[in-house]
Amino acid sequence: MMNTKENIKVLIPREDVEAKAAEIGAQIVKDYEGEPVYLICTLRGAIMWMSELMKHINCDAEIDFIQASSYGSSQTSSGVVKIKKDLEGEIYNKNVIIVEDIIDTGNTLKLLKEYLQDRNPKSIKICTLLDKPSRREADIKGDYVGFEIENLFVVGFGLDFAQKYRNLPYVGYIEG
Repeated sequence: MMNTKENIKVLIPREDVEAKAAEIGAQIVKDYEGEPVYLICTLRGAIMWMSELMKHINCDAEIDFIQASSYGSSQTSSGVVKIKKDLEGEIYNKNVIIVEDIIDTGNTLKLLKEYLQDRNPKSIKICTLLDKPSRREADIKGDYVGFEIENLFVVGFGLDFAQKYRNLPYVGYIEG
């Protein structure tokens, strides 16, 4: 067990995340009927979710990574997406799935989707491990949603608090 200063409680056990990844992976394969997919992992938080999810996508799949921010040095969104790490591959006429750790306000994700849409993919969908609709500010939703959660500060399975706890094998929340 990891020694932590924060009081972290398990919200979603590893087994539930793994089962949800298998369910969503099977749905993606069914939805694309054997067509290839282009999975884009949003760094850094979605790395563990993407790793688990792709184990269950039994069709041709390319993977790529992108890191975006709309916050700059402040705590409120600037409304302008800044790409810190762009895709290495080409998404023109491809079935793109943005793999996200959590949809919170949705501001950065909405801007990122618009940014990628300008590259003319065949389709573009969003697959998120967690959805926190109570905090939504932007008009965006996940096409594949693992778990809808309340307004909790979550960590683990890729999600962090000050770059810590990403390696927890479950989704937890910081209590009090």
